[in-house]
Amino acid sequence: MDIQQSGRDLAAETGLADLLAGPVVPAARGLLGCTLTANDVTVRITETEAYAGTAGDPASHAYRGRTARNAVMFGPSGHAYVYFTYGMHWCMNVVTGPDGEASAVLLRAGEVVDGLDVARERRPAVRRDVDLARGPARLCAALGIDRAAYGVDLLGDGPVPADAVAAGPRVGVTGAHDVPWRFWIDGDPTVSAYRRHVPRSR
Repeated sequence: MDIQQSGRDLAAETGLADLLAGPVVPAARGLLGCTLTANDVTVRITETEAYAGTAGDPASHAYRGRTARNAVMFGPSGHAYVYFTYGMHWCMNVVTGPDGEASAVLLRAGEVVDGLDVARERRPAVRRDVDLARGPARLCAALGIDRAAYGVDLLGDGPVPADAVAAGPRVGVTGAHDVPWRFWIDGDPTVSAYRRHVPRSR
């Protein structure tokens, strides 16, 4: 597994490291437009979701405290929290906030900006390039990310302007599903489709 920042160490130059060390909602907005490089593919992040950990956010994996699965969320910011879901998909979060206080940003979607042929090989059934990393599991599949990325230090450059950012409810969670902590680059075709949570009838 080779996860690295693209180009120079722009985190220190742009203040991204400081952004990730702060509250999770500004971090989720600030990660839009950043690039993530892994396994010969680079993705520009176009959609994120914020999860506030134990701080009153029942949708967070850390809501009930520290476990072996979520331990990295309680560590330093800027590291990867990777988990397996639905018995088939990997998803990646970027840890935020002070060391010891769990919170993280789910990377929901991105645009493949380098390594397009490699991403296509990993997702051969996809017809349109905009769908290669459109959704958190697809993003990880395009990047070839799995459990080996857990805890790795991650990200690169380029937050987008504030007026290009849209916000709305989170996707696919049963708790606090109407909290508007999903952020995306407005109008970007790689952003995933929103599906409102519908409680299952008994």
